[in-house]
Amino acid sequence: MKLPKEWEFRKLGTVVSKQKYAMVDGPFGSNLKSEHYKTSGIPVLQSGFVTSGKFFAKSYVYVDKELFDQQRRSAAKGGDLLMAKIGAQAGKCAIIPLDHPESIIAGNCLKLSFDEEQNSTEFFNMVLAYNYDKNGLCEIKTETAQPAISLKSLKDYKVPVPPLSEQKKIAKILSTWDQAISATEKLLENSQQQKKALMQELLTGKKRLLDENGVEFSGEWKFLTFDELFIVANKKSAQVKSSDYLLSGSIPIVDQSQKIIAGYCDSKEVYSDTPVIVFGDHTRCIKWVDFSFCPGADGTQVLDVKKGVDKKLAYYVLLNTPIPNLGYSRHMRELKEKDFKIPLDLKEQIKISKFLSLVDQEIETLQKKLDCLQQEKKALMQQLLTGKKRVKVAA
Repeated sequence: MKLPKEWEFRKLGTVVSKQKYAMVDGPFGSNLKSEHYKTSGIPVLQSGFVTSGKFFAKSYVYVDKELFDQQRRSAAKGGDLLMAKIGAQAGKCAIIPLDHPESIIAGNCLKLSFDEEQNSTEFFNMVLAYNYDKNGLCEIKTETAQPAISLKSLKDYKVPVPPLSEQKKIAKILSTWDQAISATEKLLENSQQQKKALMQELLTGKKRLLDENGVEFSGEWKFLTFDELFIVANKKSAQVKSSDYLLSGSIPIVDQSQKIIAGYCDSKEVYSDTPVIVFGDHTRCIKWVDFSFCPGADGTQVLDVKKGVDKKLAYYVLLNTPIPNLGYSRHMRELKEKDFKIPLDLKEQIKISKFLSLVDQEIETLQKKLDCLQQEKKALMQQLLTGKKRVKVAA
């Protein structure tokens, strides 16, 4: 890759701060034992804190100050870059928040410190994140069952280095995108939580909606068994084995995985009597499918509903039904033992399902916006972090 003339490739070890221990790995490795842990003291930073690409610590373990003083070379402070060293997420990194107390890094981490008068921590965090997303930093990972990054290979890893003013400007631009992404993520999370709360109220009868006359529904609710509410409508002739999935084709395949569409096929035998509910026998995934499709062969259960029941309401009722996780066992037998509470008035059923569908539309809109922002940021990173697109900086 050719860089602009003002840029250069340098080894990362020459870019970090010149201070002693600016780039170190954890002191304990596999020797960190439970007897080192305390309920208070100096926090220990773990690789799991950065595996999302952002610093997020759910809970800490601690060591006493005496042990910390013995291992001060592995101290980390707010503003340092923390990287996961071992495992599938090796190479993921994030900046430790500036207000974070002085800590010690565990053996599954690496720490990088930058002198902000020479190089921008935020810029190189973005460079490493971009390269991780592109190829997993495979150049500096061991090819073993347990991938790992060595300190030596990280020091020798070459990164593009623009002038400091350009580093800061690029980081500022991309940070603006990060802020927009974070704000959208929060809106999406809030909407998802609100949906859960509404489902709890609307699908139990605790909260009643208004009918077409503006009067609150007051009809009876009743518990129905699985067989009174659902019809298992599998069509074996339309099922497609996972080995026969195509990357493209005329018919989408819906199976028990998390994705709505798992693949494609060109089968002439399709499931066209939609909409239906698809339940993952092994995964417990529940999907609303309103298009013609072929079901996956393993664990894909197609459900319809009995007469007098709004199909979309039955979908939401199923979403709101707790199903114990039995691992990769089949869960239909658990489902068939459940009772499902629904209003007997079909108009109330439809009103509830339409209300929740509007909430789903809002969530879908936010998800599309988030996906778009993430894709646009990724494209912009490819341009800015390689020098293909330059930014203007003050002379």
